[in-house]
Amino acid sequence: MERLGAQHEPLPGMAPWRHRLHEIIFEADTPAGKAFDVALLVAIVASVVVVMLDSVDSIALRHHDALLAAEWGFTILFTVEYVLRLLSVRSKLGYARSFFGVIDLLAILPTLLTLFTTGWHGGVVVRTLRLLRVFRVFKLAQFLSEAKALRTALASSRAKITVFLAAVLIIICIVGSAMHVIEGPESGFTSIPQSIYWAVVTVTTVGYGDVLPATPLGKTLAAFVMLIGYSILIIPGGIISAEWVSAKGRPTSTQACPDCSREGHEVDAVFCKWCGGRM
Repeated sequence: MERLGAQHEPLPGMAPWRHRLHEIIFEADTPAGKAFDVALLVAIVASVVVVMLDSVDSIALRHHDALLAAEWGFTILFTVEYVLRLLSVRSKLGYARSFFGVIDLLAILPTLLTLFTTGWHGGVVVRTLRLLRVFRVFKLAQFLSEAKALRTALASSRAKITVFLAAVLIIICIVGSAMHVIEGPESGFTSIPQSIYWAVVTVTTVGYGDVLPATPLGKTLAAFVMLIGYSILIIPGGIISAEWVSAKGRPTSTQACPDCSREGHEVDAVFCKWCGGRM
């Protein structure tokens, strides 16, 4: 949904050029903003590919200089982008402390740190986290609304999931202790922690097979634990699904607050629901 024309007026405390810059950089509900984010995502993917290629010895031996030049080019580009983001917001500290603000800074720090020390070059893969902006790029407001409903469902089911995990932990401790008594060191159950490790692997249906029961009673208990594992795996999903169905959220826009840079506002929002700043 396109924003109303009145919302394109300069915000209080912001020069017209800063307001326009904020629309282009932080929002995806205008053609210019969408084009900027698409170009940014292409640059992010390309920069990550460059780092990955440089980690392949056969490629690095032949094209290291070109890849290094490309990496510095992307770093300069992202540094300019970061500065422009700081210029386009009313609260620079609010943006710098936001989730994407921290990610945007981490996207340029590793390469800059290579000027002073080694071992930071591969850290630029943190730029892949910036691909989370893809949910804003294509102005999929319905996905933003569903994401809000999912966050609500996760928050609502936190207590139930905690109780469930506590019950599973108790079962694992009991089964692990019992298996240590039944099997003993001869079968690899050398201690209760080792036996609990086996119980965790079995309940989660991973089954590495590095520790196996050998006695009939131990195999019977193992079969029982496997059945429990298959039964309880669906419980967390059921809890979250039930909360998700009951969570109803209003349609969400792609607008970012000029003060705190947080998103997830309703399409008709005038003030930020997080910090109270004018949208």
